[in-house]
Amino acid sequence: MKRKILAFAATGFIICAHASYADVPVDKLIAAAKERTRHHVVYDGSYFRIGYPHGDVPDDRGVCTDVVIRAYRRVGIDLQVEVHQDMVANFPAYPNFWGLSRPDPNIDHRRVPNLQVFFQRKGRSLPVSDHPADYRPGDLVTWMLPGNLPHIGMVVDRKSADGQRHLIVHNIGRGPRMEDVLFDFPITGHYRYWPLVNRQS
Repeated sequence: MKRKILAFAATGFIICAHASYADVPVDKLIAAAKERTRHHVVYDGSYFRIGYPHGDVPDDRGVCTDVVIRAYRRVGIDLQVEVHQDMVANFPAYPNFWGLSRPDPNIDHRRVPNLQVFFQRKGRSLPVSDHPADYRPGDLVTWMLPGNLPHIGMVVDRKSADGQRHLIVHNIGRGPRMEDVLFDFPITGHYRYWPLVNRQS
């Protein structure tokens, strides 16, 4: 697949030649996230050596970040590459809780704090609120779980039983699920990342 990519830093988006939002509607990203709930995945945050680009841990293993990574990959966006390239160019901008001296494409994109910085830098960082209507399908939300464990999930187009909140696709330890958990934990971030991609074959 050939991709001609022009980066426009001013917008924070990746614009591809001959592409438009109609080429890959956000609905496909949402559908890709929901499709992840059909997979049996054992929660496993172990360090794996993986290929680059398009590297992935075994399909039956993963954590919350892998749900997001695999959904974006389904629509042609490789967060492993996107995060690694930005970390190579801007390593001091990223948190260093792990004592690294340089980027590591095996694991960097699988860490919630790194994704938070990436989405702030390259997408849109949106207000955190307690209003359900502020969270749109396709948005990404991060939380802090008990024990100071960062977590991430994607807002999808299904609603809660009372019709008040969009459901979240995430993996909190029981595999990818679609659940009414938007306000179950303290929200630490709200992001929108939808670059344009060219999927010409």
